Amino acid sequence: MASAAEIVRNHEYDPNGVEYFVPPPKSEHIEVVPYDPAWPDAFEELAARIRAALGDVALSIEHVGSTSVPGLPAKPIIDIDLTVPDSRDEDAYRPALEAAGFPVLFREPVFHEHRFARSDSPPANIHIWSPDCPEAIRHRMLRDWLIAHPEDRELYAAAKFASAEQINAEGGMVMDYNQRKQPVIRDILARMFRAHGLID
Repeated sequence: MASAAEIVRNHEYDPNGVEYFVPPPKSEHIEVVPYDPAWPDAFEELAARIRAALGDVALSIEHVGSTSVPGLPAKPIIDIDLTVPDSRDEDAYRPALEAAGFPVLFREPVFHEHRFARSDSPPANIHIWSPDCPEAIRHRMLRDWLIAHPEDRELYAAAKFASAEQINAEGGMVMDYNQRKQPVIRDILARMFRAHGLID
């Protein structure tokens, strides 16, 4: 079980810790759109395909990220947390995922042994973790917090629009977009962790 210290720890993005299977683009256009009530159905479609591909290897499939929060603007890309018995054991899931149309694009051994897959239709980011991963726990906690706290939902929405506007004007990638909105996210996380008694 992940400890409180592991759950509240913020990780800094390390580009040198990413091992790409597919070279990333040099620049991306970031689109943030109003909440779409079709997003939960898109998640269910994707989850069913993942379950069909992996069977019991898929220990859990969670809708996370902004598209999982009703009313929150988001990039129109479903975020999914997929838990498998051991994310390092790529032979146990990668061939089946890729055969089902979910190519695995990179791994991050230094970041909880994270693996990242993508879907083009419906568009989705699939984050692959081992059981009790602190980052997956954070994702679920933040989703539930934003659903329950409209004031933080509004703060986060404003940060998303501002970050996307800046990246589209200056150029950059999704990781740059994420970095620019990070201070607001961390303020929200601190309030959430404090409310849950995980920090003072």
